[in-house]
Amino acid sequence: MSENDDLDALVRRADPDRWLASRLAADADARADLIALYAFNHEIARAAEVASEPLVGEMRLAWWREALAEMFEGRPVRAHPAAQALAAAVRRRALDRAELDALIDARLRDFDPWPLTAEEAEGYIDSTAGRLMGLAARLLAPEADPAVVSGAGRAWGLAGLHRLGGRLPAEWSAKDIRVRVDEALARANAELAALPIVAFPAVAYASLSRRPAAGRTLSPLGVRLRLVVASMRGRL
Repeated sequence: MSENDDLDALVRRADPDRWLASRLAADADARADLIALYAFNHEIARAAEVASEPLVGEMRLAWWREALAEMFEGRPVRAHPAAQALAAAVRRRALDRAELDALIDARLRDFDPWPLTAEEAEGYIDSTAGRLMGLAARLLAPEADPAVVSGAGRAWGLAGLHRLGGRLPAEWSAKDIRVRVDEALARANAELAALPIVAFPAVAYASLSRRPAAGRTLSPLGVRLRLVVASMRGRL
């Protein structure tokens, strides 16, 4: 098994919804570059989880900042599968170094106490889930405007933090969060009319933010069908 296969397997295990959506990209190189971006996101998102103390986690983020500098300055890139794959994506795609650096910076919030305030929650979601979605959209279609995926990123981030539990504002009830997710999805569907169809695999997984009927969960087949239907309609 090649390093690319190993990385694909890692993302499939750690980030299954984004992995499934990446299968909608028709071009094999595009799928590989999406996987590289998602593997990078996985590495920085887990910095706070695997570190024994904040300083150690911040050092992991600094390591990735240095890796980005190597990629964009044409220097030899450190021998790490995700770093090597992202470097290949950087060579092939119009990836924005400032946005990748900002994605790392946003993860510094993970070392602070939870839960978030309402203002912090929106900013955190937009600068993590939203920024990643914008980067993925531009990876697939350089002309894509990251602003048109902001609603989709907000919906996915809200639903994701809700699943983690204890991170969103304490005063937000489950009903409040469902309303906010639905509002973000409605905004997303208005915005996504301006997204090139080739970039839709970058946002399709946000369709999974919509909560199933009470007492039900989506089966693996149901997840796949929802992604396919969203892709065919160009709506979440």
